[in-house]
Amino acid sequence: MQRRTFLSGSAALAGAALAGTPLAFGQGKLETTQVSVAVGGKNLFYYLPLTIAERRNFFKDEGLDVEISDFAGGSQALKAAVGGSADVVSGAFEHTLLLQARNQMFREFVLQGRAPQIVLAVSKKAMPNYKTIADLKGKKIGVTAPGSSTSIMASFVLAKAGLTAKDVAFIGVGAGAGAISALQSGQIDAIANLDPVMTKLERAGDIRVVSDTRTLADTRTVFGGNMPAGCLYASQSFITKHPNTTQALTNAMVRALKWLQTATGSELINTVPEGYLLGDRALYLDAWQHVKEAMSPDGLMPADGPATSLKTLQTFDDTIKGKPIDLSKTWTNDFVKKALATVKA
Repeated sequence: MQRRTFLSGSAALAGAALAGTPLAFGQGKLETTQVSVAVGGKNLFYYLPLTIAERRNFFKDEGLDVEISDFAGGSQALKAAVGGSADVVSGAFEHTLLLQARNQMFREFVLQGRAPQIVLAVSKKAMPNYKTIADLKGKKIGVTAPGSSTSIMASFVLAKAGLTAKDVAFIGVGAGAGAISALQSGQIDAIANLDPVMTKLERAGDIRVVSDTRTLADTRTVFGGNMPAGCLYASQSFITKHPNTTQALTNAMVRALKWLQTATGSELINTVPEGYLLGDRALYLDAWQHVKEAMSPDGLMPADGPATSLKTLQTFDDTIKGKPIDLSKTWTNDFVKKALATVKA
């Protein structure tokens, strides 16, 4: 897809990040100012850049009125976009690959996370004698929602140990207090979830971590390369029809990513909703230190990221095995490159 498909071609305005107008950065008139975004588990650090862009009015500065709908998991957010009730998804990059396998063309246009941040752990109470991944056979594993990035990560770890998703039962437990309760009450034997949920369970001594993707090093160990995570993606038709609006969304998200690189703990705490903290500010900040490295510093897709994601899915997902996936149609750095040339934190 050529660059002119995505960009308006008008010159970028240096230092316009704080202009606070729909025409900041010179992307041209917005095709629409109303944008609906679906997300699955907005309180998670996985989606923190989205919250920052919203709470610090970066979307509004771009002339956008963004309505964010929060779902139990990424797979539910995806369904909202496919069904037409959402324009854009803040979700896992690998969903663009799964959609293409079904002949539905969606494209990532700004990366939020360069590591999945997902942790697979077993309940110390339910599985006190756990030794290897093989011990999970026949067990209930809590995920944010079946088909979400948490179940994808767990399925991949299981596959490497010779198990399939059919050997376990994936139970949707959400991404907040409900997930914690499900583990502590014994409704599930293991859990694949994200921070701050996992740090809270760790601190309480409830879990034993068996696979961790909160750092770049751990992610490369698990997946064998850079594994892109949270991103904004939309149907190719939306992007083609709304290039200036897509650029405005990207500008706001890149600004949020830059803000997160220098934000203090108190600035972060004062920006996110109180409910995100799970009743413990210190724990939230501790969890932030665990995952800060996983945040994309600039919104760019790493060169090897899409291939790593495809290889991961092909390991265990029959819907994508043998399918001719054109990775070049699942992502673009064009919007981010333009934003980086002009956006100030």
